[in-house]
Amino acid sequence: MNFAIVGCGVIALTHARALERLERETLYAVCDIIPEKADAFARQHHVQKVYYTADDVMADPQVDIVCVCVPSGTHGEICIKAARAGKAIVCEKPMEITPARMEQIVREVEQAGVKMQCIFQRRLMPAAIAVKRAVQQGLLGKICLAQAELKYYRDQAYYNSAGWRGTWEQDGGGALMNQGVHGVDLILWMLNDQVDTLYGQALTLARKIPVEDTASATLRMKSGALCTIAAATTAYPGFSTTFAIHGEKGSVVFDDQGIITWEFLDQDHAPPRPDAGEAVGGARSNVDISIDGHTALLDDIACALREKRPVLIPPQDAMDAVRVICAIYESTRTGQVLHMQHV
Repeated sequence: MNFAIVGCGVIALTHARALERLERETLYAVCDIIPEKADAFARQHHVQKVYYTADDVMADPQVDIVCVCVPSGTHGEICIKAARAGKAIVCEKPMEITPARMEQIVREVEQAGVKMQCIFQRRLMPAAIAVKRAVQQGLLGKICLAQAELKYYRDQAYYNSAGWRGTWEQDGGGALMNQGVHGVDLILWMLNDQVDTLYGQALTLARKIPVEDTASATLRMKSGALCTIAAATTAYPGFSTTFAIHGEKGSVVFDDQGIITWEFLDQDHAPPRPDAGEAVGGARSNVDISIDGHTALLDDIACALREKRPVLIPPQDAMDAVRVICAIYESTRTGQVLHMQHV
């Protein structure tokens, strides 16, 4: 399959490196509205086709799959262009920055009949898969408390490095929407539950940006379980993302390096402790992330096209985290507990 990367910023490098691992796939084209960025990226990765507008990418019949690596607030624009051109899509997180825009993408993708993969690579962590399975099988008993600690560090220079960073219009938010969206997605995915009500505070405490650099929220799930989320880009020097799920019959805790606690009341029927896998990274810098997850997801959409099967993370399955984050922002604005069915 021929891939084209649209947007030659930091995350595009991860996509390019992932594609270099895949023997059957080709990084066929790159595109950026800043010509010198596109040219430099193409030289670095030995790409022959270089475009400066997304429309030119979509008009190329040799492009099979478009990797959307532009700022978050323009994901929808590029995804819709790709869908209308009949291209398969790989979209970086978040899929878009409002529920309405995400729903528009889903409508366009479904109408065009194209495949779309959303990047939530943490779902591929062996620990996360094992935890989700344990929850589904009831091995932890009734889930009472879940926690996601998303304590990153990004200095002011990071926000100053690109005009879209830390803006409502293009980033859609701060510590929650950009960095924390992975963790919000993962805790919701593992719990396999829906949010009933939430209360949150998303504040700007240290950085000179209009969006939040520090946030916390309490979610009550439809099952009755409580879930707490703490997110920051102010936690020097940056800490491993940590997840915990506590049930009446067991507890599991893991971070970017793997399982920390794996305890079950019924030890005789406890599931095997999962392997660690490769460390995910990203807590201290936006360039130190593993490429294992991206490699697997890019490979998956290429195989899904060949085999005419669904992808691992379709857009319909990637909207919950953004919905919850937008609700936390609304709770911050109103000071109220929000019922998710009304959001």
